[in-house]
Amino acid sequence: MIFKRKLYDKMLEWKREFDGKTALLIKGARRVGKSTLVEEFAKQEYESYILIDFSIASKEVKELFQDLSDLNFLFLRLQMIYRVNLTERKSVIIFDEVQMQPLARQAIKHLVKDGRYDYIETGSLLSIKKNIKDIVIPSEETRLQLYPLDYEEFRWALGDAVTIPMLREAYEKMVSLGDDLNRRLLRDFRLYMLVGGMPQAVDTYRSTNNLSIVDQVKRNILELYEDDFRKIDPTGRAGMLFDSIPAQLNKNASRYQVSSVIAGEKEERVREILADMQDSMTVYIAYHADNPSAGMAFHKDPRRYKLFLCDTGLFTTLAFKDRDFTENEIYEKLLSDKLGTDLGYLYENIVAQMLKTAGNELFYYTFPKESSNQNYEIDFLVARKNKICPLEIKSSGYKRHASLDAFQDKFSERVLRRYLIYTKDARKDRDIFCLPVYMVPFL
Repeated sequence: MIFKRKLYDKMLEWKREFDGKTALLIKGARRVGKSTLVEEFAKQEYESYILIDFSIASKEVKELFQDLSDLNFLFLRLQMIYRVNLTERKSVIIFDEVQMQPLARQAIKHLVKDGRYDYIETGSLLSIKKNIKDIVIPSEETRLQLYPLDYEEFRWALGDAVTIPMLREAYEKMVSLGDDLNRRLLRDFRLYMLVGGMPQAVDTYRSTNNLSIVDQVKRNILELYEDDFRKIDPTGRAGMLFDSIPAQLNKNASRYQVSSVIAGEKEERVREILADMQDSMTVYIAYHADNPSAGMAFHKDPRRYKLFLCDTGLFTTLAFKDRDFTENEIYEKLLSDKLGTDLGYLYENIVAQMLKTAGNELFYYTFPKESSNQNYEIDFLVARKNKICPLEIKSSGYKRHASLDAFQDKFSERVLRRYLIYTKDARKDRDIFCLPVYMVPFL
């Protein structure tokens, strides 16, 4: 199934505005749909294309990029090998999984300068040292990131083009939807939390309507990611950090506690591993903002952070991967709206995913309660109009917002709007916008 993706429009903008003056690099986690999207784009927007998949390309093809002194010969050989006729300014050459042939990526500078054809690259783990060793990274790249299907794309995949525009209008006008409609909308959204946005999982759900089979697809994707982590770090530490994300969020601690996962590891080495994990785009990092303001990136604490999965559907499977599907009560609990407070970290992950997909960097903030050893916590901070908007996440209809109130008392002059994200209908509580979780993408 070819799913409609929002990135397609940005790819069209690149083709129109740059007209071959840069190559397009599509980054994203494994199995997020990069290759499918790019090939569909080539089919629809060009007269012809050559797709070179470097994960299976022959030695002959790979060796062509060792000598670029005669581009006429290079293009002739590619047309003969792939049996495709290329037309100047009307054809595109795709370098799929380009991280597996660094010389092809380095060649982009010369290929773009030649100007005969367009070039699109796809890849993951693009900045891992072994994938860029001894090559010059081309500056002639326009880079875009492909995420798992967002909620609107998920609704499109299920044949629904009405719900999200209706919700966006309700958000902009702050209109109440009513309890009955809100319950139905939440049920639909919880299905997205379970299936997730990985195209293979979504396609499996569409074709089978069987969450057990979907769960197995997600387990296979997680195994693929763990294989990648072993390539990043053969000691297994990256995989251990990844596997522990649900447990760490469940602790409700103010940071990811590395020492409870890997004892005695040096901070510098952990940062290197995290950088590689982040490059895989399978995880998102939310940093503590020591000084919550519009310039939060200048005040992030690299030692205090939380980790989230790029896809909450994968998160639900990872959280219970030690159990057989038939014993995995999270599916039943979520679909029946009986999710306990001990599983509220699922909502924290889905909010992190939606904020990141919408282009926000992830930050949070904690500060001590007076006369107490406990902390207030703002789950997420987003910058808007030189001010900040604090978000407090509830996994239920619970309406208390002590952290938001304490934050307002402390930083009132910096706050544009306050948001309580929960599971009830949209409403305002004084100056606090109480929003159902499915409205987060509109913030």
